Amino acid sequence: MVCRVNRLRAIGHATLAAALLVSPCALLAQRGGGGGHVGGGTAGGEGLSGVGKPTGVDQKDSLRDFHEALAVQATNEQVAAFVSMLKSTSMASAELQAFQQQLTKPGSAPEISTHGAAVAQAIENARSLNKLFLAGFSERQKTGLKETVKKLTKAEADLAQQTQVLDQELRDAKASGPQLPISAQALDHDLTAFQNQQLDLGKEMSIGAANNNQNFVFDLPPVRNSITLGSQPIAISTSGAVSKGVADAGQNSFKLELTTDLSDLRQNFTSALRAQLDRSNRCGERIAVQTATLDAQPPASAAIIRLHYERWVCFGGSANEIVEGNGTIEIKLTAAVAEDGTLRIDSAVGRINAEGLVGEQLRSGFIGDTVREQVAQTLLTTVQGGSDFKLTLPPSAQGNAILHRAQFQGTSSGKLWVVLDGEIRVSNDKVASLTSELQALSSSQAVPELVPR
Repeated sequence: MVCRVNRLRAIGHATLAAALLVSPCALLAQRGGGGGHVGGGTAGGEGLSGVGKPTGVDQKDSLRDFHEALAVQATNEQVAAFVSMLKSTSMASAELQAFQQQLTKPGSAPEISTHGAAVAQAIENARSLNKLFLAGFSERQKTGLKETVKKLTKAEADLAQQTQVLDQELRDAKASGPQLPISAQALDHDLTAFQNQQLDLGKEMSIGAANNNQNFVFDLPPVRNSITLGSQPIAISTSGAVSKGVADAGQNSFKLELTTDLSDLRQNFTSALRAQLDRSNRCGERIAVQTATLDAQPPASAAIIRLHYERWVCFGGSANEIVEGNGTIEIKLTAAVAEDGTLRIDSAVGRINAEGLVGEQLRSGFIGDTVREQVAQTLLTTVQGGSDFKLTLPPSAQGNAILHRAQFQGTSSGKLWVVLDGEIRVSNDKVASLTSELQALSSSQAVPELVPR
């Protein structure tokens, strides 16, 4: 490349002139070879002006945009938090969509109010995670993202206001009024605007680019499995995501999230419990499960079992009934993770509707303990069947993953999930292998079909 310097105008300092003559190309190369400015003058024009001004990145320098982008770029922890925030917003959107569908069907005011409350709670969760994400900004991020954050904050305020409008209408017993679908539609508009502003913020922080070009987040395709409870087959589907975390002292942390769909268990809950609880001893306990329901009460779930109970004793070869009656028992269920990473389901007896000896047996006797333990074991077996690391994770991750948290989630339309949060930790020499396997899974469209067990 030939670089030509035009005639220098009179310059008082010989040393500066010498510097220009020695390396004119280097000075011009600071702007990429042409079309830019050096010291405020025009390269390639009649001459160089402002030579005595301090050198550095001026307001028109293309490097300025790079420095600004670098200053507001998300950290690894912020990328993971952003993914969780967006998922919470998406879940709120799904809850609202289900609520809007319900409004088009006949339904009682109490049911609509209950589902409306679930929508409000989901939106509150999304808003809380949004505020928590913004609170973690550095001072340079607050300054550089000021305008984008201002738009997001405005969208969040509009969303909160419209949520209150819908909630007030539900409280005023207008659940069957014509205004409710209109308010729900307005809320959907505000929630969409809120979500779009979140995505715009992610782009400003290079999170979108990270997801697309650097594979910060790897989707785990759904894995279908099947287990048998008693004689009842239960289908399970588990999907998830792995996002890059931090590196420290030769160890690399990846955030793990698995979501197991328990919808088939919910639909076949009565049959599953009958297969395990029903008994008909000639002399002793006789239990017959009549109905059983399983519903989400995030972050927990609840099972309600209605059963018939009899107790028979035998004297001289003949069987005699001494207790007989019906009862309903509620079992509250909470997913938890022990210190060693072991998943467990904690259970507690809730409301009981039964009289006499049947009621006593449900409250503090054999029946209540048996039902509580069996319901908890049924859920634990199902969740374990869907969250087995050997089925859901690539080989490099299986021995290096541990769970930290578990909770139930669901929608008013009847969906029930258990969401498991955990971590994958691998050494530096295993990162490439793990990343390669995650990339292969994330890009695969095939869904593994596992043999029922």
